[in-house]
Amino acid sequence: MLSQEAPRNYILDSNDVLGVYIEGVLPFNAPDVTPQLPPVHFPDADSTLPPSIGFPIAVAEDGTISLPLVEPIDVRGMTIDQVRELIRQAYIKAEILKNEKARPVVTLIKERTYDVIVVRQDQGLTTNDVNSGSQVERGSFRGASGSIVKLPAYQNDVLHALMETGGLPGVTAKNEVKILRASQADKRKRMEIIAQHYREFEEQRRLNPCLCPPAPPEDDSAIRIPLRIPPGVVPDISPKDVLLKSGDIVYIESRDREVFYTGGLLPGGEHPLPRDYDLDVLGAMAIAGTGLGAQVGGGGGGLGASSVGGVPPGRLYILRKTPCEGQVAIEVDLAAATNDPRQRPLVQAGDILILQYKCEEEILNFGLGTFFTYGIRELLNN
Repeated sequence: MLSQEAPRNYILDSNDVLGVYIEGVLPFNAPDVTPQLPPVHFPDADSTLPPSIGFPIAVAEDGTISLPLVEPIDVRGMTIDQVRELIRQAYIKAEILKNEKARPVVTLIKERTYDVIVVRQDQGLTTNDVNSGSQVERGSFRGASGSIVKLPAYQNDVLHALMETGGLPGVTAKNEVKILRASQADKRKRMEIIAQHYREFEEQRRLNPCLCPPAPPEDDSAIRIPLRIPPGVVPDISPKDVLLKSGDIVYIESRDREVFYTGGLLPGGEHPLPRDYDLDVLGAMAIAGTGLGAQVGGGGGGLGASSVGGVPPGRLYILRKTPCEGQVAIEVDLAAATNDPRQRPLVQAGDILILQYKCEEEILNFGLGTFFTYGIRELLNN
């Protein structure tokens, strides 16, 4: 759905370059002079066009071509065969060529192209890094890369723009492609929406100085094309959404902020959220390096109980941010989460996972640690 279907016959438009040869007219030859042969054009190495013949005639911005001795001919939306017949009829109607002598040659020398800007922020990992399973840490990205690509007609779509600049977004990018149109009207509309948003906020803050500033509204003119959707959802992508025009910007945003943090009895660190699947709390503990059955040393009153098979911690807290710098704490019973998938909340970007012992687990581990530390020694002494 990211590409467009090319028509069976090439449809002409502005900036196409035609090869036209009309014997006796283009180029002009006197009756007693041997006709000049038309030039032959070979396409570029990366072009799929066949060799063409004729003198180059560009299609103007208004969709017309200018030929000697006749009025401009509108060729926009027509095929090569249709243009050949139009040229033939024009010279016959102007009584420049006779019916049996009017045999113009029309070919396509160069197809029109569209200059599209592609900005990518998914250049943080190499293929070897992904295959080796190395973790992505914040700061490991090499920054954004930008390029201007020339897309031929019927290849001016999102898929070809991505293929020209490195392929589909990698694991360090968000699962969407954003398209910013080059229309000046869209730019003015966006700036007006932003200005109106902050004017309304300033008016509300006069009444409540502690008011939390709301997030700016989404850009209605931008087109967001998802690359991953939940099962059973039909993607809402129309054919015109993926078409690109000159000046459009294809933007692939980095996922460097989609991370979660671990602490408490979990090894402290910052970990990236997986892009292509949902992550629950048990999977997040495994990523952090501590599964449910692992023995966690230190903390609480373990006193060496972990070395003799003490009770592992059974309570996990998820500290999740809310708007206006608020926070909510979600308590997860790991024993219940092991037996019931509904007890496993999904981890979101910015979550902090804190693993702790329950009160009874602390007491039990303290008793086990005390017995094995002092009890065994006293038994041996007696």
